[in-house]
Amino acid sequence: MSTIGSWTEANGWRSNGPVNATTAPTEPHVAASPTTPRRVPGTALVLAAMVVLHTGSALATELFSSLGPTGTTWLRLTFAAALLLAFTGRSLWPVVRAAPRGDLLATVLLGSVSAGMMLLFSEAAARLPLGTATALEFLGPLVVAVVASRRCRELAWLGLAAAGVLLLTSPWSGTANSAGVLFGLGSAACWALYVVGTSHVGSRFSAPHALAVSLTVASLTAAPVGAPGALEALTWRTAAAAAGIALLMPLVPFLLEMTALQRIGKTTYGTLAGLEPAVSLLAGVVLIAQIPTALHLVGTLLVVTAGIGAARAEARGRKGRRPPAGGAG
Repeated sequence: MSTIGSWTEANGWRSNGPVNATTAPTEPHVAASPTTPRRVPGTALVLAAMVVLHTGSALATELFSSLGPTGTTWLRLTFAAALLLAFTGRSLWPVVRAAPRGDLLATVLLGSVSAGMMLLFSEAAARLPLGTATALEFLGPLVVAVVASRRCRELAWLGLAAAGVLLLTSPWSGTANSAGVLFGLGSAACWALYVVGTSHVGSRFSAPHALAVSLTVASLTAAPVGAPGALEALTWRTAAAAAGIALLMPLVPFLLEMTALQRIGKTTYGTLAGLEPAVSLLAGVVLIAQIPTALHLVGTLLVVTAGIGAARAEARGRKGRRPPAGGAG
């Protein structure tokens, strides 16, 4: 359910690459020879991508005191966009020139949603523990997965996630940061729109091209609120740190997940992605010493369980709607 994996899913990648399941022949199984190098399992790549992604999230919070949440986000987006433009530049411009205006507009809108998602998440992470902010944001794709299942009984997963969020924020204690919770929910809404939007844009552009355009738009969108403070406080040290974080979020995770989705199915990927709140909580503990309470641990467990359950429910819904083989064409 990560934003990165959405691109590769929308472009039709499956466990054996971008093939048409209805027409592609089945390749015979060939036993690997002793000299054939073993491939890293797709599950390991997905988990590595999540660790790298949330390591970047945790490290980004260390720049908040000097650059501010919005300034840090703008710098990260700008460096990531610049790197992708440099990587895709020669092949990107012909694609952009040939694309229909409607597809370009959709990509621009998606970039704007991306900026909102990242800015709001940074504001939430500046006020809440990282695991709590991630759990709130995770509600967005969770809602999309439940709606996609088209089964009323799957609403129970939303109830379970809501219970987890209540434990994470503990509103009855009076210590929850209301602004942080609202920022997290706003980020969740943007992530839901992002997931829906990638199904359109991802089917019209390759993942690197779509990301290059959308991240460029995201950088420009975030500039009015992020650039002034970032440029005022910018030093060579903070610039280098932001550039490094841009590699961790999203470039390296994108490459890992793009490779992983050639080796595992979408259901497996969605199930693993449900672990994101737990990985984020762990990154907060290890990297920035955010020690969770017992309620935080239980709340995270509930959100993770809901995410995994919703992903599998969505897969069952797709399977139930699939036309029978040999049906009328």
